[in-house]
Amino acid sequence: MEKFKIAIVGLGYVGLPLARLFATKYDVVGFDINKKRIKELIKGKDITLEIETDLLKSVLKSELNNNIGLFCTNNADHIKDCNYYIVTVPTPVDKNNRPNLSALHKSSETVGKVLKKNDIVIYESTVYPGATEEECIPILEKESKLTYNQDFFAGYSPERINPGDKLHTVDKILKVTSGSTPEIALKVDNLYASVITAGTHLAPSIKVAEAAKVIENSQRDINIAFVNELAKIFNLLNIDTHDVLEAASTKWNFLHYKPGLVGGHCIGVDPYYLAQKAQEVGYHPEIILAGRRVNDSMGKYIAMEVIKLMLQKNIKVKGSNILIMGVTFKEDCPDVRNTKVVNVINEMQGFGTKLTIYDPWANPKEVKKEYNLKTTRSLPNKTFDAIILSVAHSEFLKIDLKSLLNANSVLYDVKGFLKQKVNGRL
Repeated sequence: MEKFKIAIVGLGYVGLPLARLFATKYDVVGFDINKKRIKELIKGKDITLEIETDLLKSVLKSELNNNIGLFCTNNADHIKDCNYYIVTVPTPVDKNNRPNLSALHKSSETVGKVLKKNDIVIYESTVYPGATEEECIPILEKESKLTYNQDFFAGYSPERINPGDKLHTVDKILKVTSGSTPEIALKVDNLYASVITAGTHLAPSIKVAEAAKVIENSQRDINIAFVNELAKIFNLLNIDTHDVLEAASTKWNFLHYKPGLVGGHCIGVDPYYLAQKAQEVGYHPEIILAGRRVNDSMGKYIAMEVIKLMLQKNIKVKGSNILIMGVTFKEDCPDVRNTKVVNVINEMQGFGTKLTIYDPWANPKEVKKEYNLKTTRSLPNKTFDAIILSVAHSEFLKIDLKSLLNANSVLYDVKGFLKQKVNGRL
């Protein structure tokens, strides 16, 4: 019977939940280059808030041994005895929206240095179709001096983690799997099937599994772009978009998407990976890039709508006090990666406004490091000329917003989740 010793390379939003799950049944080594992150995890603290302390501590082990459980480390020597390597590092885009595979390359180098005969390397990071075998495998071969599909093998199983979602956890989301040979594909599928209660779907090839991932989020991106465009049209027609969507959703096959800012590490990124690959093979994707343009334009659109409402109320824009409520990329989640709220902030700053950015979920140090913006986790005790409710944190529903507004202020609800009447919303 095959003995499993699994290395999870990258312990972020994707890697940690997966490592915790596998550690309930297997010997798992969690590796991350972030020393601070490792120190926190050893104490049972997960700053991403994906895994509760008690749950994390229940699988942690303090020694590197062959027992079931999770050993966290930043020492690459500790993963050399593993026979399964699962890579779960970020794959963002650069400032020009081109795929940035640097973390994927570096993690492949790390794994390649410890790779042995018959080991299996599985990638979960989102990539364009073909990236695993075109980008990662050559690095593994170079570093290990081993031959692909002869000495070592590969698989691809796209992550489907939804940050902040405590209902659809990793074990409850059906997992797509694949392998570099039919035999390896079955091994990869069986490994995941042993812990994923929702089941697995074995794709016929690594490329198919890679493509499935990027179109999942590209499809959502396009649908949200359509609704964002509708919101702009209905605003000109003086129709409430949310009332329209509520009426339309009474039809059984209507897809209910809401307008808003589309950021994060998936929907706002994955379409660019697919578009890049399409252009490489000579096809210019019209719909995919059009959807991206619409969604990327929403930050500026929201800022201009707020400015317009302020001018209609004779509020002096320059020097006005504006409260931005929420800076994370989605509600009830501390993740600020690729948040499009920053686009709203940048536009408002361009008009000389004085901004206060309040978010009880976001880490001020992380926001400062990523965007050079000052934020607070405490609700300001003052009134504002305008409030932009940019993220639908459930905590915001408990706040008496009227107490934060002047008599003639603007309240703009980006997600339209307030039940009270507001001046404007998408």
